[in-house]
Amino acid sequence: MLRFLIKRLLLGAMTLILVSIVGFALFFMVPSSPAYVMCGKNCSPERIAQVNESLGLDRPAHQQYADFVKGVFVGRTIVDATTVRECPAPCLGYSFRGREPVTDMMKRAFPVTASVVGGAMVIYLTVGVGLGMISALRKGTLFDRGAIALSLGFASTQVYTLGFLLLLVLVYTLGWLPNPSYTPITQDPIAWASGLLLPWITLGLINSAGYARFSRAQMVETLSEDFVRTARAKGLPNRTVNGRHALRAAITPIVTIAGLDLGVQLGGVLITESVFSLNGIGRAAVEAVGELNLPVVMATVLIAAFFIVTMNIIVDVLYAVIDPRVRLG
Repeated sequence: MLRFLIKRLLLGAMTLILVSIVGFALFFMVPSSPAYVMCGKNCSPERIAQVNESLGLDRPAHQQYADFVKGVFVGRTIVDATTVRECPAPCLGYSFRGREPVTDMMKRAFPVTASVVGGAMVIYLTVGVGLGMISALRKGTLFDRGAIALSLGFASTQVYTLGFLLLLVLVYTLGWLPNPSYTPITQDPIAWASGLLLPWITLGLINSAGYARFSRAQMVETLSEDFVRTARAKGLPNRTVNGRHALRAAITPIVTIAGLDLGVQLGGVLITESVFSLNGIGRAAVEAVGELNLPVVMATVLIAAFFIVTMNIIVDVLYAVIDPRVRLG
């Protein structure tokens, strides 16, 4: 197991390096320049050159990349015109637009994204997996058909459609929920939960559809396995067969999908954050792309890649804990 973890960690580090190189390369392939975005259409060539110099964009791409990598590990000194700024590790640079450390921006944005993703994950795992498992145990019944129809309906719905509809009905028409907002949980837990309840419901319902269908299919397949029939032949009660044996085997692939989904979503749920005007990582990434704000773009890309790689490693370890067959293999 230790050798396996070392290999995965090394592979993850190589993946992050490759992602950062590709991100830098794509940025420098963009025909426009951040200086034009910040300076305007009528900006003189002299002013464009000054902006490029202040942003450090007049240096070769490999030097800029080397400075970026150095800042992540040991920090660096950033010279902005006549201002010298110390950026401690992990330094992700300074935002071209706000001229503030990107690390500080991510520290503000990440709790918002983590709160949205965490609450929604509780909903879609509970509702989706629970609905799928019950449907498998009642295969062919009216409940099963209704659950399949409901999951297909939510699966065909987009976040912005359901989000705007719930906003219109629950917030603006009925007034049952407050307008979505983010309050730190340490400041006011009730305001934190009430302000994020609508994003949780929206993201949770849409994602639960896929989990319901997948978990149902896995459970139906598992119930037909030889070890389940053997357990029934030994006279074990249905609760033990379904809950201890079948469910444990069926849930293993679901852990993979849930882990990958969590890694991707922690990198930013941009549509959900945009619909509900939440300043998370996803919304920051969208704004940074429009402004050609390289430090923010690189930070959001690396954060997303880091969580995806990390969750892949965690999922592989959980496999051996959940399913004994993996350890035997």
